[in-house]
Amino acid sequence: MAAAVAGETAVRLHLVAAWRESTVFTEAERAALTLAEEGTRLADVHPGVSDETWARVREHYDDDQIVALVSLIAMINATNRLNVIVRNPGGSYEPGMFTGLSS
Repeated sequence: MAAAVAGETAVRLHLVAAWRESTVFTEAERAALTLAEEGTRLADVHPGVSDETWARVREHYDDDQIVALVSLIAMINATNRLNVIVRNPGGSYEPGMFTGLSS
């Protein structure tokens, strides 16, 4: 929802789940999505992030951007797991609801 408010198109948002089969994502976005997928699917006996994926990510992002990307992936994973543990259903987020919490 925040992405839509920030100007992301509905088409791209709806195609995230099928990103491998879609044509709306750049090579840099595909590298980031691959990193997120491989870094997330550990419970599926996934071997983790492959050397090929790291090479693709490094083609598109510098070290600071990679740190930010990995941190974001980790935070999304942590939030998803916390929501499962406390049985917080998805869909309750409203754009801006956390604005001002850090002040």
